[in-house]
Amino acid sequence: MTIPNILTLLRMLLTPLLVWLLLNEKLTAALAVFFLAGITDGLDGFIARVFHQKSRLGAYLDPLADKILLVSSFILLGHMNLLPTSLVIAAVSRDVLILTGVMTLTFFQVPLEIRPSLLSKLTTLAQIVTVLVTLSHPLASWASWFRRSLYIITGLLTVASGLHYTLLGFRIWERSRPVGTDGSS
Repeated sequence: MTIPNILTLLRMLLTPLLVWLLLNEKLTAALAVFFLAGITDGLDGFIARVFHQKSRLGAYLDPLADKILLVSSFILLGHMNLLPTSLVIAAVSRDVLILTGVMTLTFFQVPLEIRPSLLSKLTTLAQIVTVLVTLSHPLASWASWFRRSLYIITGLLTVASGLHYTLLGFRIWERSRPVGTDGSS
């Protein structure tokens, strides 16, 4: 068990606390927990790279921890009418699509290396900023044009990233099939 993996597990354990805080409409405390979770995310990646503690387990756990945290946040903030429903649907659908693709490729024993693309990293960053801005709204009056622009940018990145991973998944699937077969059963 490496330090980055421990930090990733801590981020996963912070998610139920975040959910509880959001369900009880304690946005300031939820902001603090989400911020702490974000610090663990940055710290685990930094330690893994600098101290050569990258692991195969971490390659799977880190994006899973991000997805659990962000999907939970988006669903609850949408339920509280603090995020647009369309943005919530896009964010959740993208992650369900990615998870379904990974599970399908794994089920069919298609070799797969888990590595986030630049577009995916930008999407995750935009989603994190969106949650931070939304949670901090009681403390900071963000202009409505700024929030709308952030939601549009986050939505566009989310959809583009989902399409990118879908195309990538189909390419990986096609490369794994023997030449001359159509992949049907």
